[in-house]
Amino acid sequence: MSKSAIVVGAGIVGLATARALAKRNYDVTVIERSGRAVGASIRNFGMVWPIGQPGGELYERAMLSRSIWKNICDETKMWYDTVGSLHLAYSSEEAHVLEEISETLSYRDYEFLMPDQVIKKSEAVIYKDLKAGLCSTDEMIVDPRTAIATIPRWLQEKFGVQFIWGKTITDVAYPCVYSAKETWEADEIYICSGADFETLYPEIYSSLLITKCKLQMMRIQAQPGNWRIGPALCGGLSLLHYQSFKAALSLEVLKKKMTAEMSEYLKWGIHVMVSQNKEGELTIGDSHEYGLTHDPFDKHFINQMILDYLAKFAHFKNEKIIESWNGTYAKASDGKAEIIIQPEPGVIIINGLGGAGMTLSFGLCEQVIGEQLKKSLRVVK
Repeated sequence: MSKSAIVVGAGIVGLATARALAKRNYDVTVIERSGRAVGASIRNFGMVWPIGQPGGELYERAMLSRSIWKNICDETKMWYDTVGSLHLAYSSEEAHVLEEISETLSYRDYEFLMPDQVIKKSEAVIYKDLKAGLCSTDEMIVDPRTAIATIPRWLQEKFGVQFIWGKTITDVAYPCVYSAKETWEADEIYICSGADFETLYPEIYSSLLITKCKLQMMRIQAQPGNWRIGPALCGGLSLLHYQSFKAALSLEVLKKKMTAEMSEYLKWGIHVMVSQNKEGELTIGDSHEYGLTHDPFDKHFINQMILDYLAKFAHFKNEKIIESWNGTYAKASDGKAEIIIQPEPGVIIINGLGGAGMTLSFGLCEQVIGEQLKKSLRVVK
């Protein structure tokens, strides 16, 4: 007889948890408070982004996630694009970081490029003042809005995963979860509720080093004539944002320069990237504001700062903004890549992946559920 599991939350972490359980023959039920997932999992670039992860466990986890994403996309006929990424340098300090990274992380498929080589990779890159670029083939783009809607149908059809939409789980007392007068029961319960720290186990969350991050993003209208930008594009500010670039000793020099010259950008956690979806629309962003409570309104000046910085390294055939939004995700505030805790026997919380949910969730949950199964087998023996 197969074991049963309840997953609370149908964002990317909940879906990754459901997949890892279902493929191990669990009878899985996913319960989502909304009629469909509308949180941070659909409010992002759609970037599966190994280049942002430091060497070792997290890079390997990102590459595992990438392979899972690719398998799901192939099986569901869902669009994806293995375009890779292109980091651009417009100062000698940025160029030194990129060159050092290409040497230090030489086991990855990176290529350090001179300006004439860079512009062959993307017509969108601005050549003026360009010093160098770093091209990586690891990165993959999906459409998060399509993906987060498609994966539940795939899980249901392939594994028989049951989805219950529009039910808010307000209490957990193993082996049961509760929503108003309704109750569900399972052998294992997984809480994947993202930035909702208030509903389930609030006393646990209040004791954790975890916070919320608000980001602002925009979308540019589809490019004419099926014009593509090629790799996902990143400006120099991204070098300060991702942990992987700390492998370059020269990063400290760049950090001092940017602290002196771009303090307002660093204050609002702005670094600028661009991804392109199937329709040719461009997603651009983003900013990072940290705290447990955020106002719901976009700051116009932040969007303008993003656009101003973007104009320094990329231009497009169509630059009309058609959408803007903000999103909020949970992030560990002590530098950890995730938070996995057991608030009571039979219940596991998986949270705190920060802005790397699309990149790490499938790999992390595959590892977490695999380890849980090993533990249960050891207990049986």
